Amino acid sequence: MNDSTLSIRGLTHSFGDRRALDGVSFDVRPGRLTGFIGANGAGKTTTMRAVVGVMRPDAGEVTFGGAPLTLEVRRRIGYMPEERGLYPKMRVADQLVYLGRVLGVDKAEAERRAHALLEDLGVDDRADDVLHTLSLGNQQRVQVAASLIHHPDLLILDEPFSGLDPIAMDAMAERLRERAAAGVPVLFSSHQLDLVERLCDDLVLIHQGRIVAAGEAQALREERAGRRYRVAVDGSPTWRPDLIGATVLEADARGTVLELDEATDPQAVLAAAQAAGPVTHFSRALPSLSDLFAEVTR
Repeated sequence: MNDSTLSIRGLTHSFGDRRALDGVSFDVRPGRLTGFIGANGAGKTTTMRAVVGVMRPDAGEVTFGGAPLTLEVRRRIGYMPEERGLYPKMRVADQLVYLGRVLGVDKAEAERRAHALLEDLGVDDRADDVLHTLSLGNQQRVQVAASLIHHPDLLILDEPFSGLDPIAMDAMAERLRERAAAGVPVLFSSHQLDLVERLCDDLVLIHQGRIVAAGEAQALREERAGRRYRVAVDGSPTWRPDLIGATVLEADARGTVLELDEATDPQAVLAAAQAAGPVTHFSRALPSLSDLFAEVTR
C-alpha cells in the first residue's frame, strides 16, 4: 500500500444506545480527491473526528502510510471541522501565522504562506480585519486557509463548500486539486452532490453508520448502470423502440433511456434507432451521483 494512504478499518462507535459507526472501512488514496457522502447523521463527522483524534472510537484502527496516527502524524493533517474553530476576535492574517507556527512553520514562511493563501482564496483585502467582521462565506475561506497553512500531508475537510458562493467554490476546488496533484490524500464531505460528482476521483457512501459503496467514482457509476442505455434520434426526441426486452425508463429532449434484459443485444437497439433516423447519441446511461446514492441507500 502506498506510504501516504489513509486506511480506516472497522471503526465502530456508539452514543448511548445509538450505533453511529458500524464497522466503517475504506481507504483514501494519495493524489486523489475522495468524496464522503451521506445524509445528516449518517456518520461522516464521527468518522472524521475519529481519524484526526478528536474522539476515540469504541473499536477499529486508523493508519496513515501503514503506521498508527500518533500525535506527530496528526500534526501533518490539515483538518477543517464542521464546527469552525478559529478565533473570532483575532485578525485574519495574524491567526493564520500563529497556527502555522504552532504546526512548525517559521514566522517568515508562515507570513508568506498566509498572504498567498488569502490571495488565492480571494480575501487578501481582509487580512488585517478581525475575523468576526467578515461574512460567513469569507470566514469559511479563512478556515480553509488555516487547514492548508502548514502544507499538510493529508487533508480532512468536513463540509468545506458550505455557504460559499460559486466563485469561492471554484477557488476552493482549485486548492484541493493542487494538494491532490502534489500527492496528498484528500477526503471531504459535502451535501452538494453535483459538485462532488464533478470533482471527485473516488467516492465513499455511508448510510446509517455503514459503508454502502466505496471505490473509483466512474467504476461505481458503471457498475450501477447495468444494462441501461441512452439513445437519441435526431428529430424524434421521445423515440421508443419496438423491441421485446427493451423497457423504456424515461424519454425526454436528451433522448430515451432503456433497460435491456440479458437476451437483448445493444446493437439491435442501435440498429432500430438508425432505422428511425440519424442517431446523435448512443451510450450506457450512467446514473448521476444523486441516483447512485438513492439506489444504494434504499
